[in-house]
Amino acid sequence: MRTALFFFLLLTAALAPCAEESLDTLKSHFDHASADERAQVGIRIAQIQLRNADRFYTEGHPDEARAAVEDIATYSEKARDAAIQSKKHEKNVEIEVRKMSDKLRDIKRTLAFEDQPPLDKAIHRLEDVRTTLLNEMFAKKKQ
Repeated sequence: MRTALFFFLLLTAALAPCAEESLDTLKSHFDHASADERAQVGIRIAQIQLRNADRFYTEGHPDEARAAVEDIATYSEKARDAAIQSKKHEKNVEIEVRKMSDKLRDIKRTLAFEDQPPLDKAIHRLEDVRTTLLNEMFAKKKQ
C-alpha cells in the first residue's frame, strides 16, 4: 500500500509542472488561437493572474499585484469579445468573471485604503464584461 501511494505521489509531482502552462505560453497561445479558443485561454490567463495578484498582495509586492490585476481585467475583456464573436462559451466566461470579481472584492477588503483603487477599477471593468455578456445572451434576437 505504501509503495502504491509513493508511486502515486511521485507521478503527481512529475506531472504537476506539465499540467499548468506558463503564463507566457498561454499569452502566446492566446494571440494565435481561434476566437473559440481565445475565450477559454483568456479566462485561464485571468484566473492565473488572480492567484498571482492575491499572492503578490499577501507578500507585499503591490506593483506586481497591480500589473496582475490589470491583466485580469484585460484578458477578461478579450475573453468576452472572443466569446461574443464565436457565439460560444458566453455563459462560462460570465460565470468565471463573476467568480473573479467576487475574489477581487475579497482581496480588496484586506488592503489598505490607498491600495484599493486599482481593484475598484478592475471590479468595475469585470462587471461591465458581465453586463455585456448577459445582454448578449438574453437579448431578444431580431427576426
